[in-house]
Amino acid sequence: MLPLSPDSLRQRLRSFASRAQPLRILLTLGSLMAVCGYTGHPDAVIPLFLGAIASALAETDDSWRGRFRAQLVTLACFAVVSFSVEALFGRPVLFIAGLAFAAFWLTMLGAVEARYKAIAYATLILAMYATLGIENQATHGHDGGREPLLLLAGAAWYGVFSVLWCAAFPAQPVQARLVTLFTVLGNFVRFKASLFEPLRGIDIAQKRLSLAQLSAEVVSELNAAKESIFRRIGARAPTGRLSRYRGLYLIAQDVHERASSSHDDYNALADAFFHSDLLYRCQRVLGLQGLACQRLAGSIARREPFEVGEETVQALADLRGAIEHERARATTPDRLALLASVEALARNLAQLDGQLAGASQPSARAGRTEMGLFNRSPRSWRDAAERVRRQLTPRSPLFRHALRLAIALAAGYGVMQAIHPAQGYWILLTTLFVCQQTFGDTVSRMGQRIAGTALGVVAGWALLQLFPQPLVQSVIAVAAGVLFFATRATRYLLATAAMTLLVLMCFNQVGDSGLLLVPRLVDTAIGSAIAGLAVLLVLPHWQARRINELAATAMRSHAGYLRRILEQYGTGPRDHLDYRLARRNDHNADAALSTAVSDMFREPGYVRPRAGIALRFLIRSHTLLSYLSALGAHRAALPDSPHMAVLRDAAEGAAAALDALAGGLQGGAIADEPATEPAVRAALAAAVAPAGDAGAAERTIHTELALVWLQIDALRTHAREWLQPGDEAAPATLET
Repeated sequence: MLPLSPDSLRQRLRSFASRAQPLRILLTLGSLMAVCGYTGHPDAVIPLFLGAIASALAETDDSWRGRFRAQLVTLACFAVVSFSVEALFGRPVLFIAGLAFAAFWLTMLGAVEARYKAIAYATLILAMYATLGIENQATHGHDGGREPLLLLAGAAWYGVFSVLWCAAFPAQPVQARLVTLFTVLGNFVRFKASLFEPLRGIDIAQKRLSLAQLSAEVVSELNAAKESIFRRIGARAPTGRLSRYRGLYLIAQDVHERASSSHDDYNALADAFFHSDLLYRCQRVLGLQGLACQRLAGSIARREPFEVGEETVQALADLRGAIEHERARATTPDRLALLASVEALARNLAQLDGQLAGASQPSARAGRTEMGLFNRSPRSWRDAAERVRRQLTPRSPLFRHALRLAIALAAGYGVMQAIHPAQGYWILLTTLFVCQQTFGDTVSRMGQRIAGTALGVVAGWALLQLFPQPLVQSVIAVAAGVLFFATRATRYLLATAAMTLLVLMCFNQVGDSGLLLVPRLVDTAIGSAIAGLAVLLVLPHWQARRINELAATAMRSHAGYLRRILEQYGTGPRDHLDYRLARRNDHNADAALSTAVSDMFREPGYVRPRAGIALRFLIRSHTLLSYLSALGAHRAALPDSPHMAVLRDAAEGAAAALDALAGGLQGGAIADEPATEPAVRAALAAAVAPAGDAGAAERTIHTELALVWLQIDALRTHAREWLQPGDEAAPATLET
């Protein structure tokens, strides 16, 4: 076997570091199991393992300093809850009152930020683990206080590995985020290329819907990457690798804006250029740029310089040649207008290629002078408390979930006390894991939890028969823990099976875990049923009843983005923080609306009688955002002229119309168009842009604004259909 070269060794080490959390779990559980075996205390394995797992569930992406502070907060919360559980364990009334109180307020802490949401959720899980350990402690006659201390010891031991890992590999999580971001962005760009097929009868609306869902994935990864970068640089200017990673993140933002752009109606383009290869050439350029995004992801993963390649340059040259050929053949004004849109698209694609080429620079600045990021974290304890206070309303999905979870846990405890099942606290743990904020997620968790538990029980029984040796069972338990953390975010059924297997192997170290097989299945079924009933009966927060609120937010964000774009047609393009923030807020609002509509189709049919309207509204809203993105992609300082004055009036009127539509959605009634709007739209329709290259930018703005107004008309129509009398989505029934 040939020895590894230094480069190969470094690559293996980076690959090793990229599998961060499962590897940390392997080190933690393996060392704990070894210590327990060496000292002759196998009964300590269960609480130590459970404490380490809870600590890992509280972990969020952070710098080593941030992770150290978060670990101290986590251990403090774990200490309070574990000792409280032990103190109240034999007092049913006080125990369930304390558990419900903790469930509500810890869930509400999720309003502060992701770090506290993870800590709060893990604290609740540790409370359930403490009940299991204390119940087991009573069975084996151990002294009081032992289980909480062992849980804390396991949590602290994982924390040591976590903090040291963050210190040893400070930039690795950012690198992994960027790899995922550019991979998802490449998928988005390549799918966008499919819209340029010059085929008649293509369902563009369905493609738009799929594109909106892919865009929501890109937005999610953009947000995650930004938070990962910001946690490591804060208010200071980054240096070295982090500086490059920040530049790559900003490039991803710009590529997303340009790839989101639409320059005309795709069906009209397909009809006009059906017998031409023009649109196929557009498709080829965009497809190559999608592949370039994915090659960039690979270069980031390998920490190698990004090589742009010459394929896209040649494809762009071929596209320009095809445009010149079509211009020589175009004779009608309509065809010339559509050809102007294709020319604008070609300019946008060339600029997109320039952005990707900027990724080959060591700093990845791509000509930027302003590279600040907006910090969304709370600035003080008062700010954090205010975020929680704003969510203390029945209209808040978080408030409803917190109250629902508290009631579900109380109901589960009542059922447990009534039927006195063996290992009954698994009911509460299952309820906690299964009860999610949305109906669709809860139902999905129910099925996967029950199936995963059954799979784990069967696998556990078989492995216990095949491998009665304690050492082998210990190895299986550690492997199951690693598998749980490797799959919990992507394959919940397999993760549940792995956790069930871990529990069975650990309990067999101190007793006969065969006694757990049937109770584990029964308790899982009971806990899942309680969670399902809770999400159905306790303040159900159907997405159909909040679509108008999310739609209103999207409309206001569209208006804000349009106004920021309009400013830069006077000052010239500047990617300053205010512009990028308006753009990001608009994409966030679009993604939130897309996610809500998707969730709505996973809810019972009787609560979404007009789901089709919401779907059509989403498609129109995302289409509008694509036209705004085109306006943003072509920002340039344009001199004042009569035509530009008309365009500015039309843009201001569109922004005002979007604000009015948002107010109507929020208030439950869409007002008629204002008296000044027909004149603004008539002036836009009658305006003629200057001829020649000098008026190309103005013609693009004119086309995009005309398309924006068409979408506003359609959005108004759908909003009126949604809000007509008897609609369950109207604000009057929001609280029901």
